[in-house]
Formats: sequence, structure tokens, C-alpha cells
Amino acid sequence: MSHLSSPIVSALRPFNTEPVDAPKATPPQDHVLVLKVIPLPGDANSNGDIFGGWVMAQVDLAGSVLPARHAQGRMATVAVNQFIFKQPVRVGDILSFYAKMERIGHTSMTVNVGVYAERMANQGQYIKVTEATLTYVAIDDNGKPRPVPNRRI
Repeated sequence: MSHLSSPIVSALRPFNTEPVDAPKATPPQDHVLVLKVIPLPGDANSNGDIFGGWVMAQVDLAGSVLPARHAQGRMATVAVNQFIFKQPVRVGDILSFYAKMERIGHTSMTVNVGVYAERMANQGQYIKVTEATLTYVAIDDNGKPRPVPNRRI
């Protein structure tokens, strides 16, 4: 029996295309677009929604872009200070990740990331699906904290 004809595969629900009753949103003017990505079927759970862990990984990538410019070298994610899933993410959504530096300390940097989805049926219209605040630390070759060389925002 092929893996495609197994009972597990046939029991999966079709992808979730139901409309979401969410307010339209405008991407923030004070944030920088740092990443765009489209989730694929392999990123979805059995309900047709994208796994939260997949979204979290993308937010971590997007969140690291601005701190990397300040760290000018190795850095590590040390905290997810806040993570809010506001709306489900669907297969085929065009996700835009906007970031803003919130704080630059001696060794650490805190960034806010907002994630906005354009649904397949409503391209050009955004809804906010996720918001997060993460902290990164500049580290040396031994993994020890080091000063952030470029502390300007």
C-alpha cells in the first residue's frame, strides 16, 4: 500500500479556506519590512492552519534582521518576551514581517515583530496575525555576551 493511499492521509481535512472575521490592518509605518514568506501545505496541521511553531521560527528569523545590523557579529535569541497569535495563518497566505528596534542595551537588543497576512482571496488587504517581542544578545566566539558595537537606533 502506498503512503498516499493510507487511511491517515485520506482522513486529513482539506485546507482551511473559511473566511476569518478579522479587522483589516495597515502595516506599521514605523516598522521595517524584513521578511516575506508563503506557508506551504507541509507547514499545516490537520485542520489546515499553519503550525504555531512554524510561525514562531519565522518570527525569530525576521526578528534577528535588525539586531544583526547592530551586533555586527554573532548573536543569540535569549528571550521571547511576548508572543500573541491574533488570527490563524493559512496555506498560501502571503506573510509580511515588520520589525522595529525597541531597545538597545549594553549587550542585548529587543525588537518588536508584527506579522501581517494577505489572504489568497483578498490580496492587497492585510490582517494582523501575530505580534511578538524578542530579545537577542551579542555574543563572542565562546558564546559569552559582548558589547553591542553599534548602539544607535
